[in-house]
Amino acid sequence: MQETLFCLRVEHLLPYSMSDSNTTDFTNPSTFILLGIPGLEMVHVWISIPFSTVYAIAILGNFVILFIVKMEPSLHGPMYYFLCMLAVTDLVLSTSILPKTLSIFWFNSREIDFSACLTQLYFIHSFLVIESGILVAMALDRFVAICNPLRHSTILTNLMVAKIGLAVMLRGGIIVLPYLLLARRWPYCRTNIIPNTHCEHMAVVKLACADIRVNTYYGLSVVFSVICVDVFLIAMSYTQILRAIFSLPTKDARLKAFGTCGSHLCVILIFYVSALFSSLMHRFGHNVSLHFHVLISSGYLLVPPVLNPIIYGVRTKQIRSRVLRLFAHKGT
Repeated sequence: MQETLFCLRVEHLLPYSMSDSNTTDFTNPSTFILLGIPGLEMVHVWISIPFSTVYAIAILGNFVILFIVKMEPSLHGPMYYFLCMLAVTDLVLSTSILPKTLSIFWFNSREIDFSACLTQLYFIHSFLVIESGILVAMALDRFVAICNPLRHSTILTNLMVAKIGLAVMLRGGIIVLPYLLLARRWPYCRTNIIPNTHCEHMAVVKLACADIRVNTYYGLSVVFSVICVDVFLIAMSYTQILRAIFSLPTKDARLKAFGTCGSHLCVILIFYVSALFSSLMHRFGHNVSLHFHVLISSGYLLVPPVLNPIIYGVRTKQIRSRVLRLFAHKGT
């Protein structure tokens, strides 16, 4: 997704001269330097407030979703199993980014080990692909539940849900693996400075002294073969869902059915609209300041994990009632 589109000219955008480091041999770099948000170093502490708040909400919200589903036997069904997968994915995604980002903001801890950088890169991009796959699975679940409700329990059995979850995980892990292998293969002799808060695929390989067109082409192939396919499948599912909803005989039935899918549509729109905006920014926003690119890049990774549990908590009646009951019980 954004890994193929972050094609900034680092050497021209850094806030200070790197002439010495550009001539240094980093063929086997031991560390990279993450600048955080270039140009806004003086306000890193203030920027950390919304970042840490977002992280706390994401952790709390997704753990509440997992706890509610685990403790309520009536929620042990395909829709909520996929929701738990989404919550775990969001927890991993946000935790892959925020701890290091906050250490940069609070303690000026900018160094990151080369292997740790590649590990972070792998987790970020693989779990983005996994989240996209889970959204497809959730759309499939809603399609079967609304368009073929009598066969929902026989089609989406627990075993089938587990197989879908495993397939989504394997797809995300395998399709991103070449990013890691290629990034580890290249020699690095330009600079070890990354103008970002985290290790992102193209931001890392742009520092390599090699022809990295294979990274660019493979990244684009991932965008078109994974993201476009996922969006197409989701669009097809919801087209059929909406047709089924509008064919219901009464207005109340239509509103109830549409309300069931409302939260899913919100989550899908947030994820893919933010992805599209981030991609367009990195492809066409070359005249935009670097700190704005970094903020958009970070926001694209952090907004879905914090909004997903909030949307499901508000829009899904079963979860909302259990959460209210949980806090009411604690207050007594």
